[in-house]
Amino acid sequence: MLTPPLSAHDHIQGSPDTGIVLLEYGDYECPYCGAAYPVVKELQKRMKGKMAFAFRNFPLANAHPHAELAAEAAEAAAAQGKFWEMHDALYENQAALEPENLEQYAAAVGLDLRRFTKEMNEHVYTSKVKDDFRSGVRSGVNGTPSFFINGVLYNGSYDVHSILTALREAEA
Repeated sequence: MLTPPLSAHDHIQGSPDTGIVLLEYGDYECPYCGAAYPVVKELQKRMKGKMAFAFRNFPLANAHPHAELAAEAAEAAAAQGKFWEMHDALYENQAALEPENLEQYAAAVGLDLRRFTKEMNEHVYTSKVKDDFRSGVRSGVNGTPSFFINGVLYNGSYDVHSILTALREAEA
């Protein structure tokens, strides 16, 4: 089960009141998360407002040296109301996650660059990223991407058809 449950602390697209919530624990440098990114976009399109999507950070720093800083960049963007824009920019540019790239994405999504740079240099959002990671461990996450449907760990394939079937079963 998802621990802690979904809350206002989470990044959520759509209304959790739809009855179906797909939550992903993801790593911005993980190639499997990168492959799952367009799948989630397609699921959102097909579910047309019947599903909310939430995201929590789960950077696997031992395998992906840029993942933690990328997660901090997403949180810095969230503080300026641009989490999803940065989330998308990071997944669409997975091969370029150096600090200078993160600044380019921050500029492209319209962030206050002085604030972003200052917060990144001070690692202001490290604790939020670590909180997400710890919640994933408590929830049984051991790799990325890990999906939860209505708080229950999904163990199927990461293709559109498989997840869509599970979402529709949750809806029924």
